[in-house]
Amino acid sequence: MRNRAEGTEAKQAGAIAGMGQLLLPMIAGIARSKQALLEWVHQVGLAVLAEVFEHEAEKLAGRKGKHHAARLHYRWGSIWSELPFGGRRIRLRRPRLRGRLGGEAQLPCLEQFRAADPVPVKVLNQMLLGVSTRGYQKSLDPAPAGITARGASKSAASRHLVARMTEKMRSFLTRRLDELDLLVLMLDGLQIARHTVVVALGILSDGRKVVLGLWQGSTENAPLCTALLQDLLERGLKINGRVLCVIDGGRGLRKALADVLGDLALVQRCTLHKRRNLLAHLPQSRHAYVARALSEAWASGCAELARRRLKTLVGWLERNGEDGAAASLREGLEETLTVLKFDLPASLRGFLLTTNAVENLIGSVRRVTRNVTRWRSGDMIARWSALGVFHAEQHFRRVRGYRYMPLLARALHHDAAKIDQTEEAA
Repeated sequence: MRNRAEGTEAKQAGAIAGMGQLLLPMIAGIARSKQALLEWVHQVGLAVLAEVFEHEAEKLAGRKGKHHAARLHYRWGSIWSELPFGGRRIRLRRPRLRGRLGGEAQLPCLEQFRAADPVPVKVLNQMLLGVSTRGYQKSLDPAPAGITARGASKSAASRHLVARMTEKMRSFLTRRLDELDLLVLMLDGLQIARHTVVVALGILSDGRKVVLGLWQGSTENAPLCTALLQDLLERGLKINGRVLCVIDGGRGLRKALADVLGDLALVQRCTLHKRRNLLAHLPQSRHAYVARALSEAWASGCAELARRRLKTLVGWLERNGEDGAAASLREGLEETLTVLKFDLPASLRGFLLTTNAVENLIGSVRRVTRNVTRWRSGDMIARWSALGVFHAEQHFRRVRGYRYMPLLARALHHDAAKIDQTEEAA
């Protein structure tokens, strides 16, 4: 039996090797066909471009070699011009025209091609796909044969990238926020090259997510978070009533919310961060029990029942000598129940109990910045961070359970007494 199985495996391996040998010529043929097709496209494109130049010249100066008494321009040989092509710039000869009264005339199509320069956009898109500035030239298709090309080197790609990112950052960080009907504010930060970038994500009354802004500093402290919140207000963000603020429990974020928004900020501590901090105080043998108890408490849907279950867990931890874990759970316990005090469906309630939405946004920033190996300044960190959040915002969808956002708005604006219930009042 063993010899038979070995024979079968040998036959299968031989068949796979034979199939591979048969596929190699096909793969090589596909590669050659792709290269030939690309060269043909380049040739046709350059030929069409030359015809466009000649057509524009005829419209201004008439047919070459023909006399036109009423013309206002005349031909004056040809000249080399640079145009964007395939993520780089190429040099082409075009007709040169001068006016009868003096001065050189430009072809209208040439100005249009230069105005709609796709090279900076191409560089930016390649960087978002993970291509480094050093590898930008290799990521492009080959240049047309016999044509001088430039503008794809590391330094050129870097210049295009800085210019494009600066433009994106400026427009992103200065856009007005007057028209936003904000219900939920999520704040979190990330570390980049020993600097902290704090990001603010807003959720509107229709369930849309909007990146409100970011601020860059040395640490995630209260002054940094306060500067971010004040910048949002200066750009027109309206706080017409109470706002649900979902944070990870950082003291800097908590103090900034209290200083800037005061009683208008209803704080919900992220239950995932609370769970992670609590389990860090416990041995591995007790993780399963405590994690299950926490999940049951926060999934109960009722603040009073969740509070009783969490207090029971605090007592269990103290009886078993886990005073550090008990203190961690007791700290900010009431703020982990804020959303449970609302009468919300499970889908929306589960979304608002965590900072997952802003964590996913920060994950996008990390993916965009993963290929940067040398951070030169804080401005560079701000540019890349703005690029990451801007790119993520293009793919935003409405929050889970967005149909129930009117229930959240009603709770925030009209059920103040219920929201303000503390453990003692309950």
